[in-house]
Amino acid sequence: MSYPYTSRSTVRVILAAFLASISLFCTVSQQAIAFELFSIHLWGKNKQEESDTIGDAKYYSVKIMAPAGAPVAGIEIAKRASALVAGQKKPAPGSASLLSKVRNDYSRILAALYADGYYGGVISITIDGKEAAYIHLGTEFPDHVVIVITINAGHLYLFGHAAVHELPPANRKRRDKVTSPHNIGYAIGEIAKSGIIFETEKLVIESWRRQGYAKARIARRDVVVDHALREVDADISVAQGQLAYFGDLTVQNISRQPRMDPAYIAWMTGLHSGQRYDSDDIAKANRRLARLEIFHAAIIREADAIKPDGTLPLSLIVQERPPRRVGAGMAYSTFDGPSFEAYWLHRNLFGHAKRLYFDARISQITGNHYRSYNSQNYSYLLDTAYYTAWYLHPDTDFIVNLKGEREVLKHYTSTGIYLHTGFTRVFSDELSGRIYLNVSKIKTKDNFFDNRNFTMVGFLGGLLYDSRDNKMDAHRGVYGELVAEPFYEMEYRNFIARIVAEGCTYWAFDKRDQFVIAIRAKIGSIMGVEASELPSNMLFFVGGGSSVRGYGYRNIGVRTKNGDIIGGRSMIEGSIEARAMMTQNIGMVGFMDLGSVSRASFSDFHEKAKIAVGLGGRYKTGVGPIRFDVAIPLNRVSGDPKLGFYIGIGQAF
Repeated sequence: MSYPYTSRSTVRVILAAFLASISLFCTVSQQAIAFELFSIHLWGKNKQEESDTIGDAKYYSVKIMAPAGAPVAGIEIAKRASALVAGQKKPAPGSASLLSKVRNDYSRILAALYADGYYGGVISITIDGKEAAYIHLGTEFPDHVVIVITINAGHLYLFGHAAVHELPPANRKRRDKVTSPHNIGYAIGEIAKSGIIFETEKLVIESWRRQGYAKARIARRDVVVDHALREVDADISVAQGQLAYFGDLTVQNISRQPRMDPAYIAWMTGLHSGQRYDSDDIAKANRRLARLEIFHAAIIREADAIKPDGTLPLSLIVQERPPRRVGAGMAYSTFDGPSFEAYWLHRNLFGHAKRLYFDARISQITGNHYRSYNSQNYSYLLDTAYYTAWYLHPDTDFIVNLKGEREVLKHYTSTGIYLHTGFTRVFSDELSGRIYLNVSKIKTKDNFFDNRNFTMVGFLGGLLYDSRDNKMDAHRGVYGELVAEPFYEMEYRNFIARIVAEGCTYWAFDKRDQFVIAIRAKIGSIMGVEASELPSNMLFFVGGGSSVRGYGYRNIGVRTKNGDIIGGRSMIEGSIEARAMMTQNIGMVGFMDLGSVSRASFSDFHEKAKIAVGLGGRYKTGVGPIRFDVAIPLNRVSGDPKLGFYIGIGQAF
């Protein structure tokens, strides 16, 4: 959630809070300069790192160098692999411990050289000028020593021979296809990285397992390094074993007070006795169980051997979470005032993972309204929902949702009761869909249309495709959603269609995902009726922290002749961000947002697009990046803010 801060008083509040935090920060000891949120370490010294050192502390400094003419790549490889470099801020507990740590670095760096295709490397590690490999174990070191790692990576080695015997036949099922070893570099003439050999073995075994051979294994691995030719010959042989079928699934619930029905748990996995074995089906079963949000842990284990009848018994061990959850929250901004929220959730009714949810929220308290302490100017929400897996398929959920909401925004007020009920379906890891029956009764009021009442009945259908690598902080992948709402409005007797499509794409320009370009586009259209015969909260507005930054939430619309802002029947939004990580946890973002709302069903650009540019900071945490954005509107008019501040968790899109 983002909170826009736009008024001049906001700047004073933020500055005062910043100065107060600085004064508080200065009163605490240096040992307390750290922060944790919900037991997640965000910055500063971790408590686990403050344990006392046992024995005489031995401090050291590390220098890494390469002989003249040696590849400089060796230095970077050593830096990444060395435990000495990673832990040099913490002393070793005694001379023996330090010497052991130094000697372990020989094998760590050598393995890293192999992993990058260097098989003729030479490594020297000295402690105060003496080679560590020849130092006696009982030697005592001074309190501080200098360690020098000298590395000559040598030449890159290529595959002279790369073969796999007993490859599985081509798989026709798209979801069961596995990346070809050739595509990851296991081929003649490619750099012979050791990790590619191990990854090839995993791919080949997984390919056999997806075709029913549960106990496929590597029978033999022959790897020969030819230093004269600087080549690696690799030969992998596979024993695919016996074709298998799923056997009986035994459920073991180790919870202190088990509530889940074991037969229901087994049904939710979608694994059936006699079904041909496929490792991807087991992975899908694990994802189904995770979506229930019932279990602390759920582990499916295969028997060690296939039975004589060809079946492979399975066991499932689960541990349940507490069935009930209660929560409360509070937020504050100088633009909207404080808001309060409380919710109650039961996630395991009747032992079948049926969920019942209640949510209550009040906001816009002391916001930018005349007589801000008047409860008529507050926004309210009371929401309840019931979810259950449909009995015909474990990937389909049935939902009933009833919501009462009063929304008080700058340009309109809406009060309504909303009911939607229907189904959601997970088709794959990336694709899902939903279809609902919607019924609503809404009353709206604004300066242009005054008071209006609406009664609507219709449907909502949606498709969602999401291949992002990280939902909170995407570096690559695609996100796309299409939502169509055909409905009938009874008061004005209109058939109406509302369609919204949104898409995002992400490109990382380096292997470490330090530089990312993110692009977002969104369009919407309402057909079949004029704006005067639609509730204001169903018309299109843009603006806000996840829309066009620099403007207030839903503050951009169609400007009438008398200066009022009303919603439109079409809209276009777009954003582009350049994201760069400056350190491991701290990043910067430059962005541009634009948005346009039109009276017509298809954008005619009669209304000028609103454009904003800005800069932002990101701090990575365990729950996602903390986001702070500052946006400047480029074509503001009277009533638009001069500056917008946004704070939230997760990227803007």
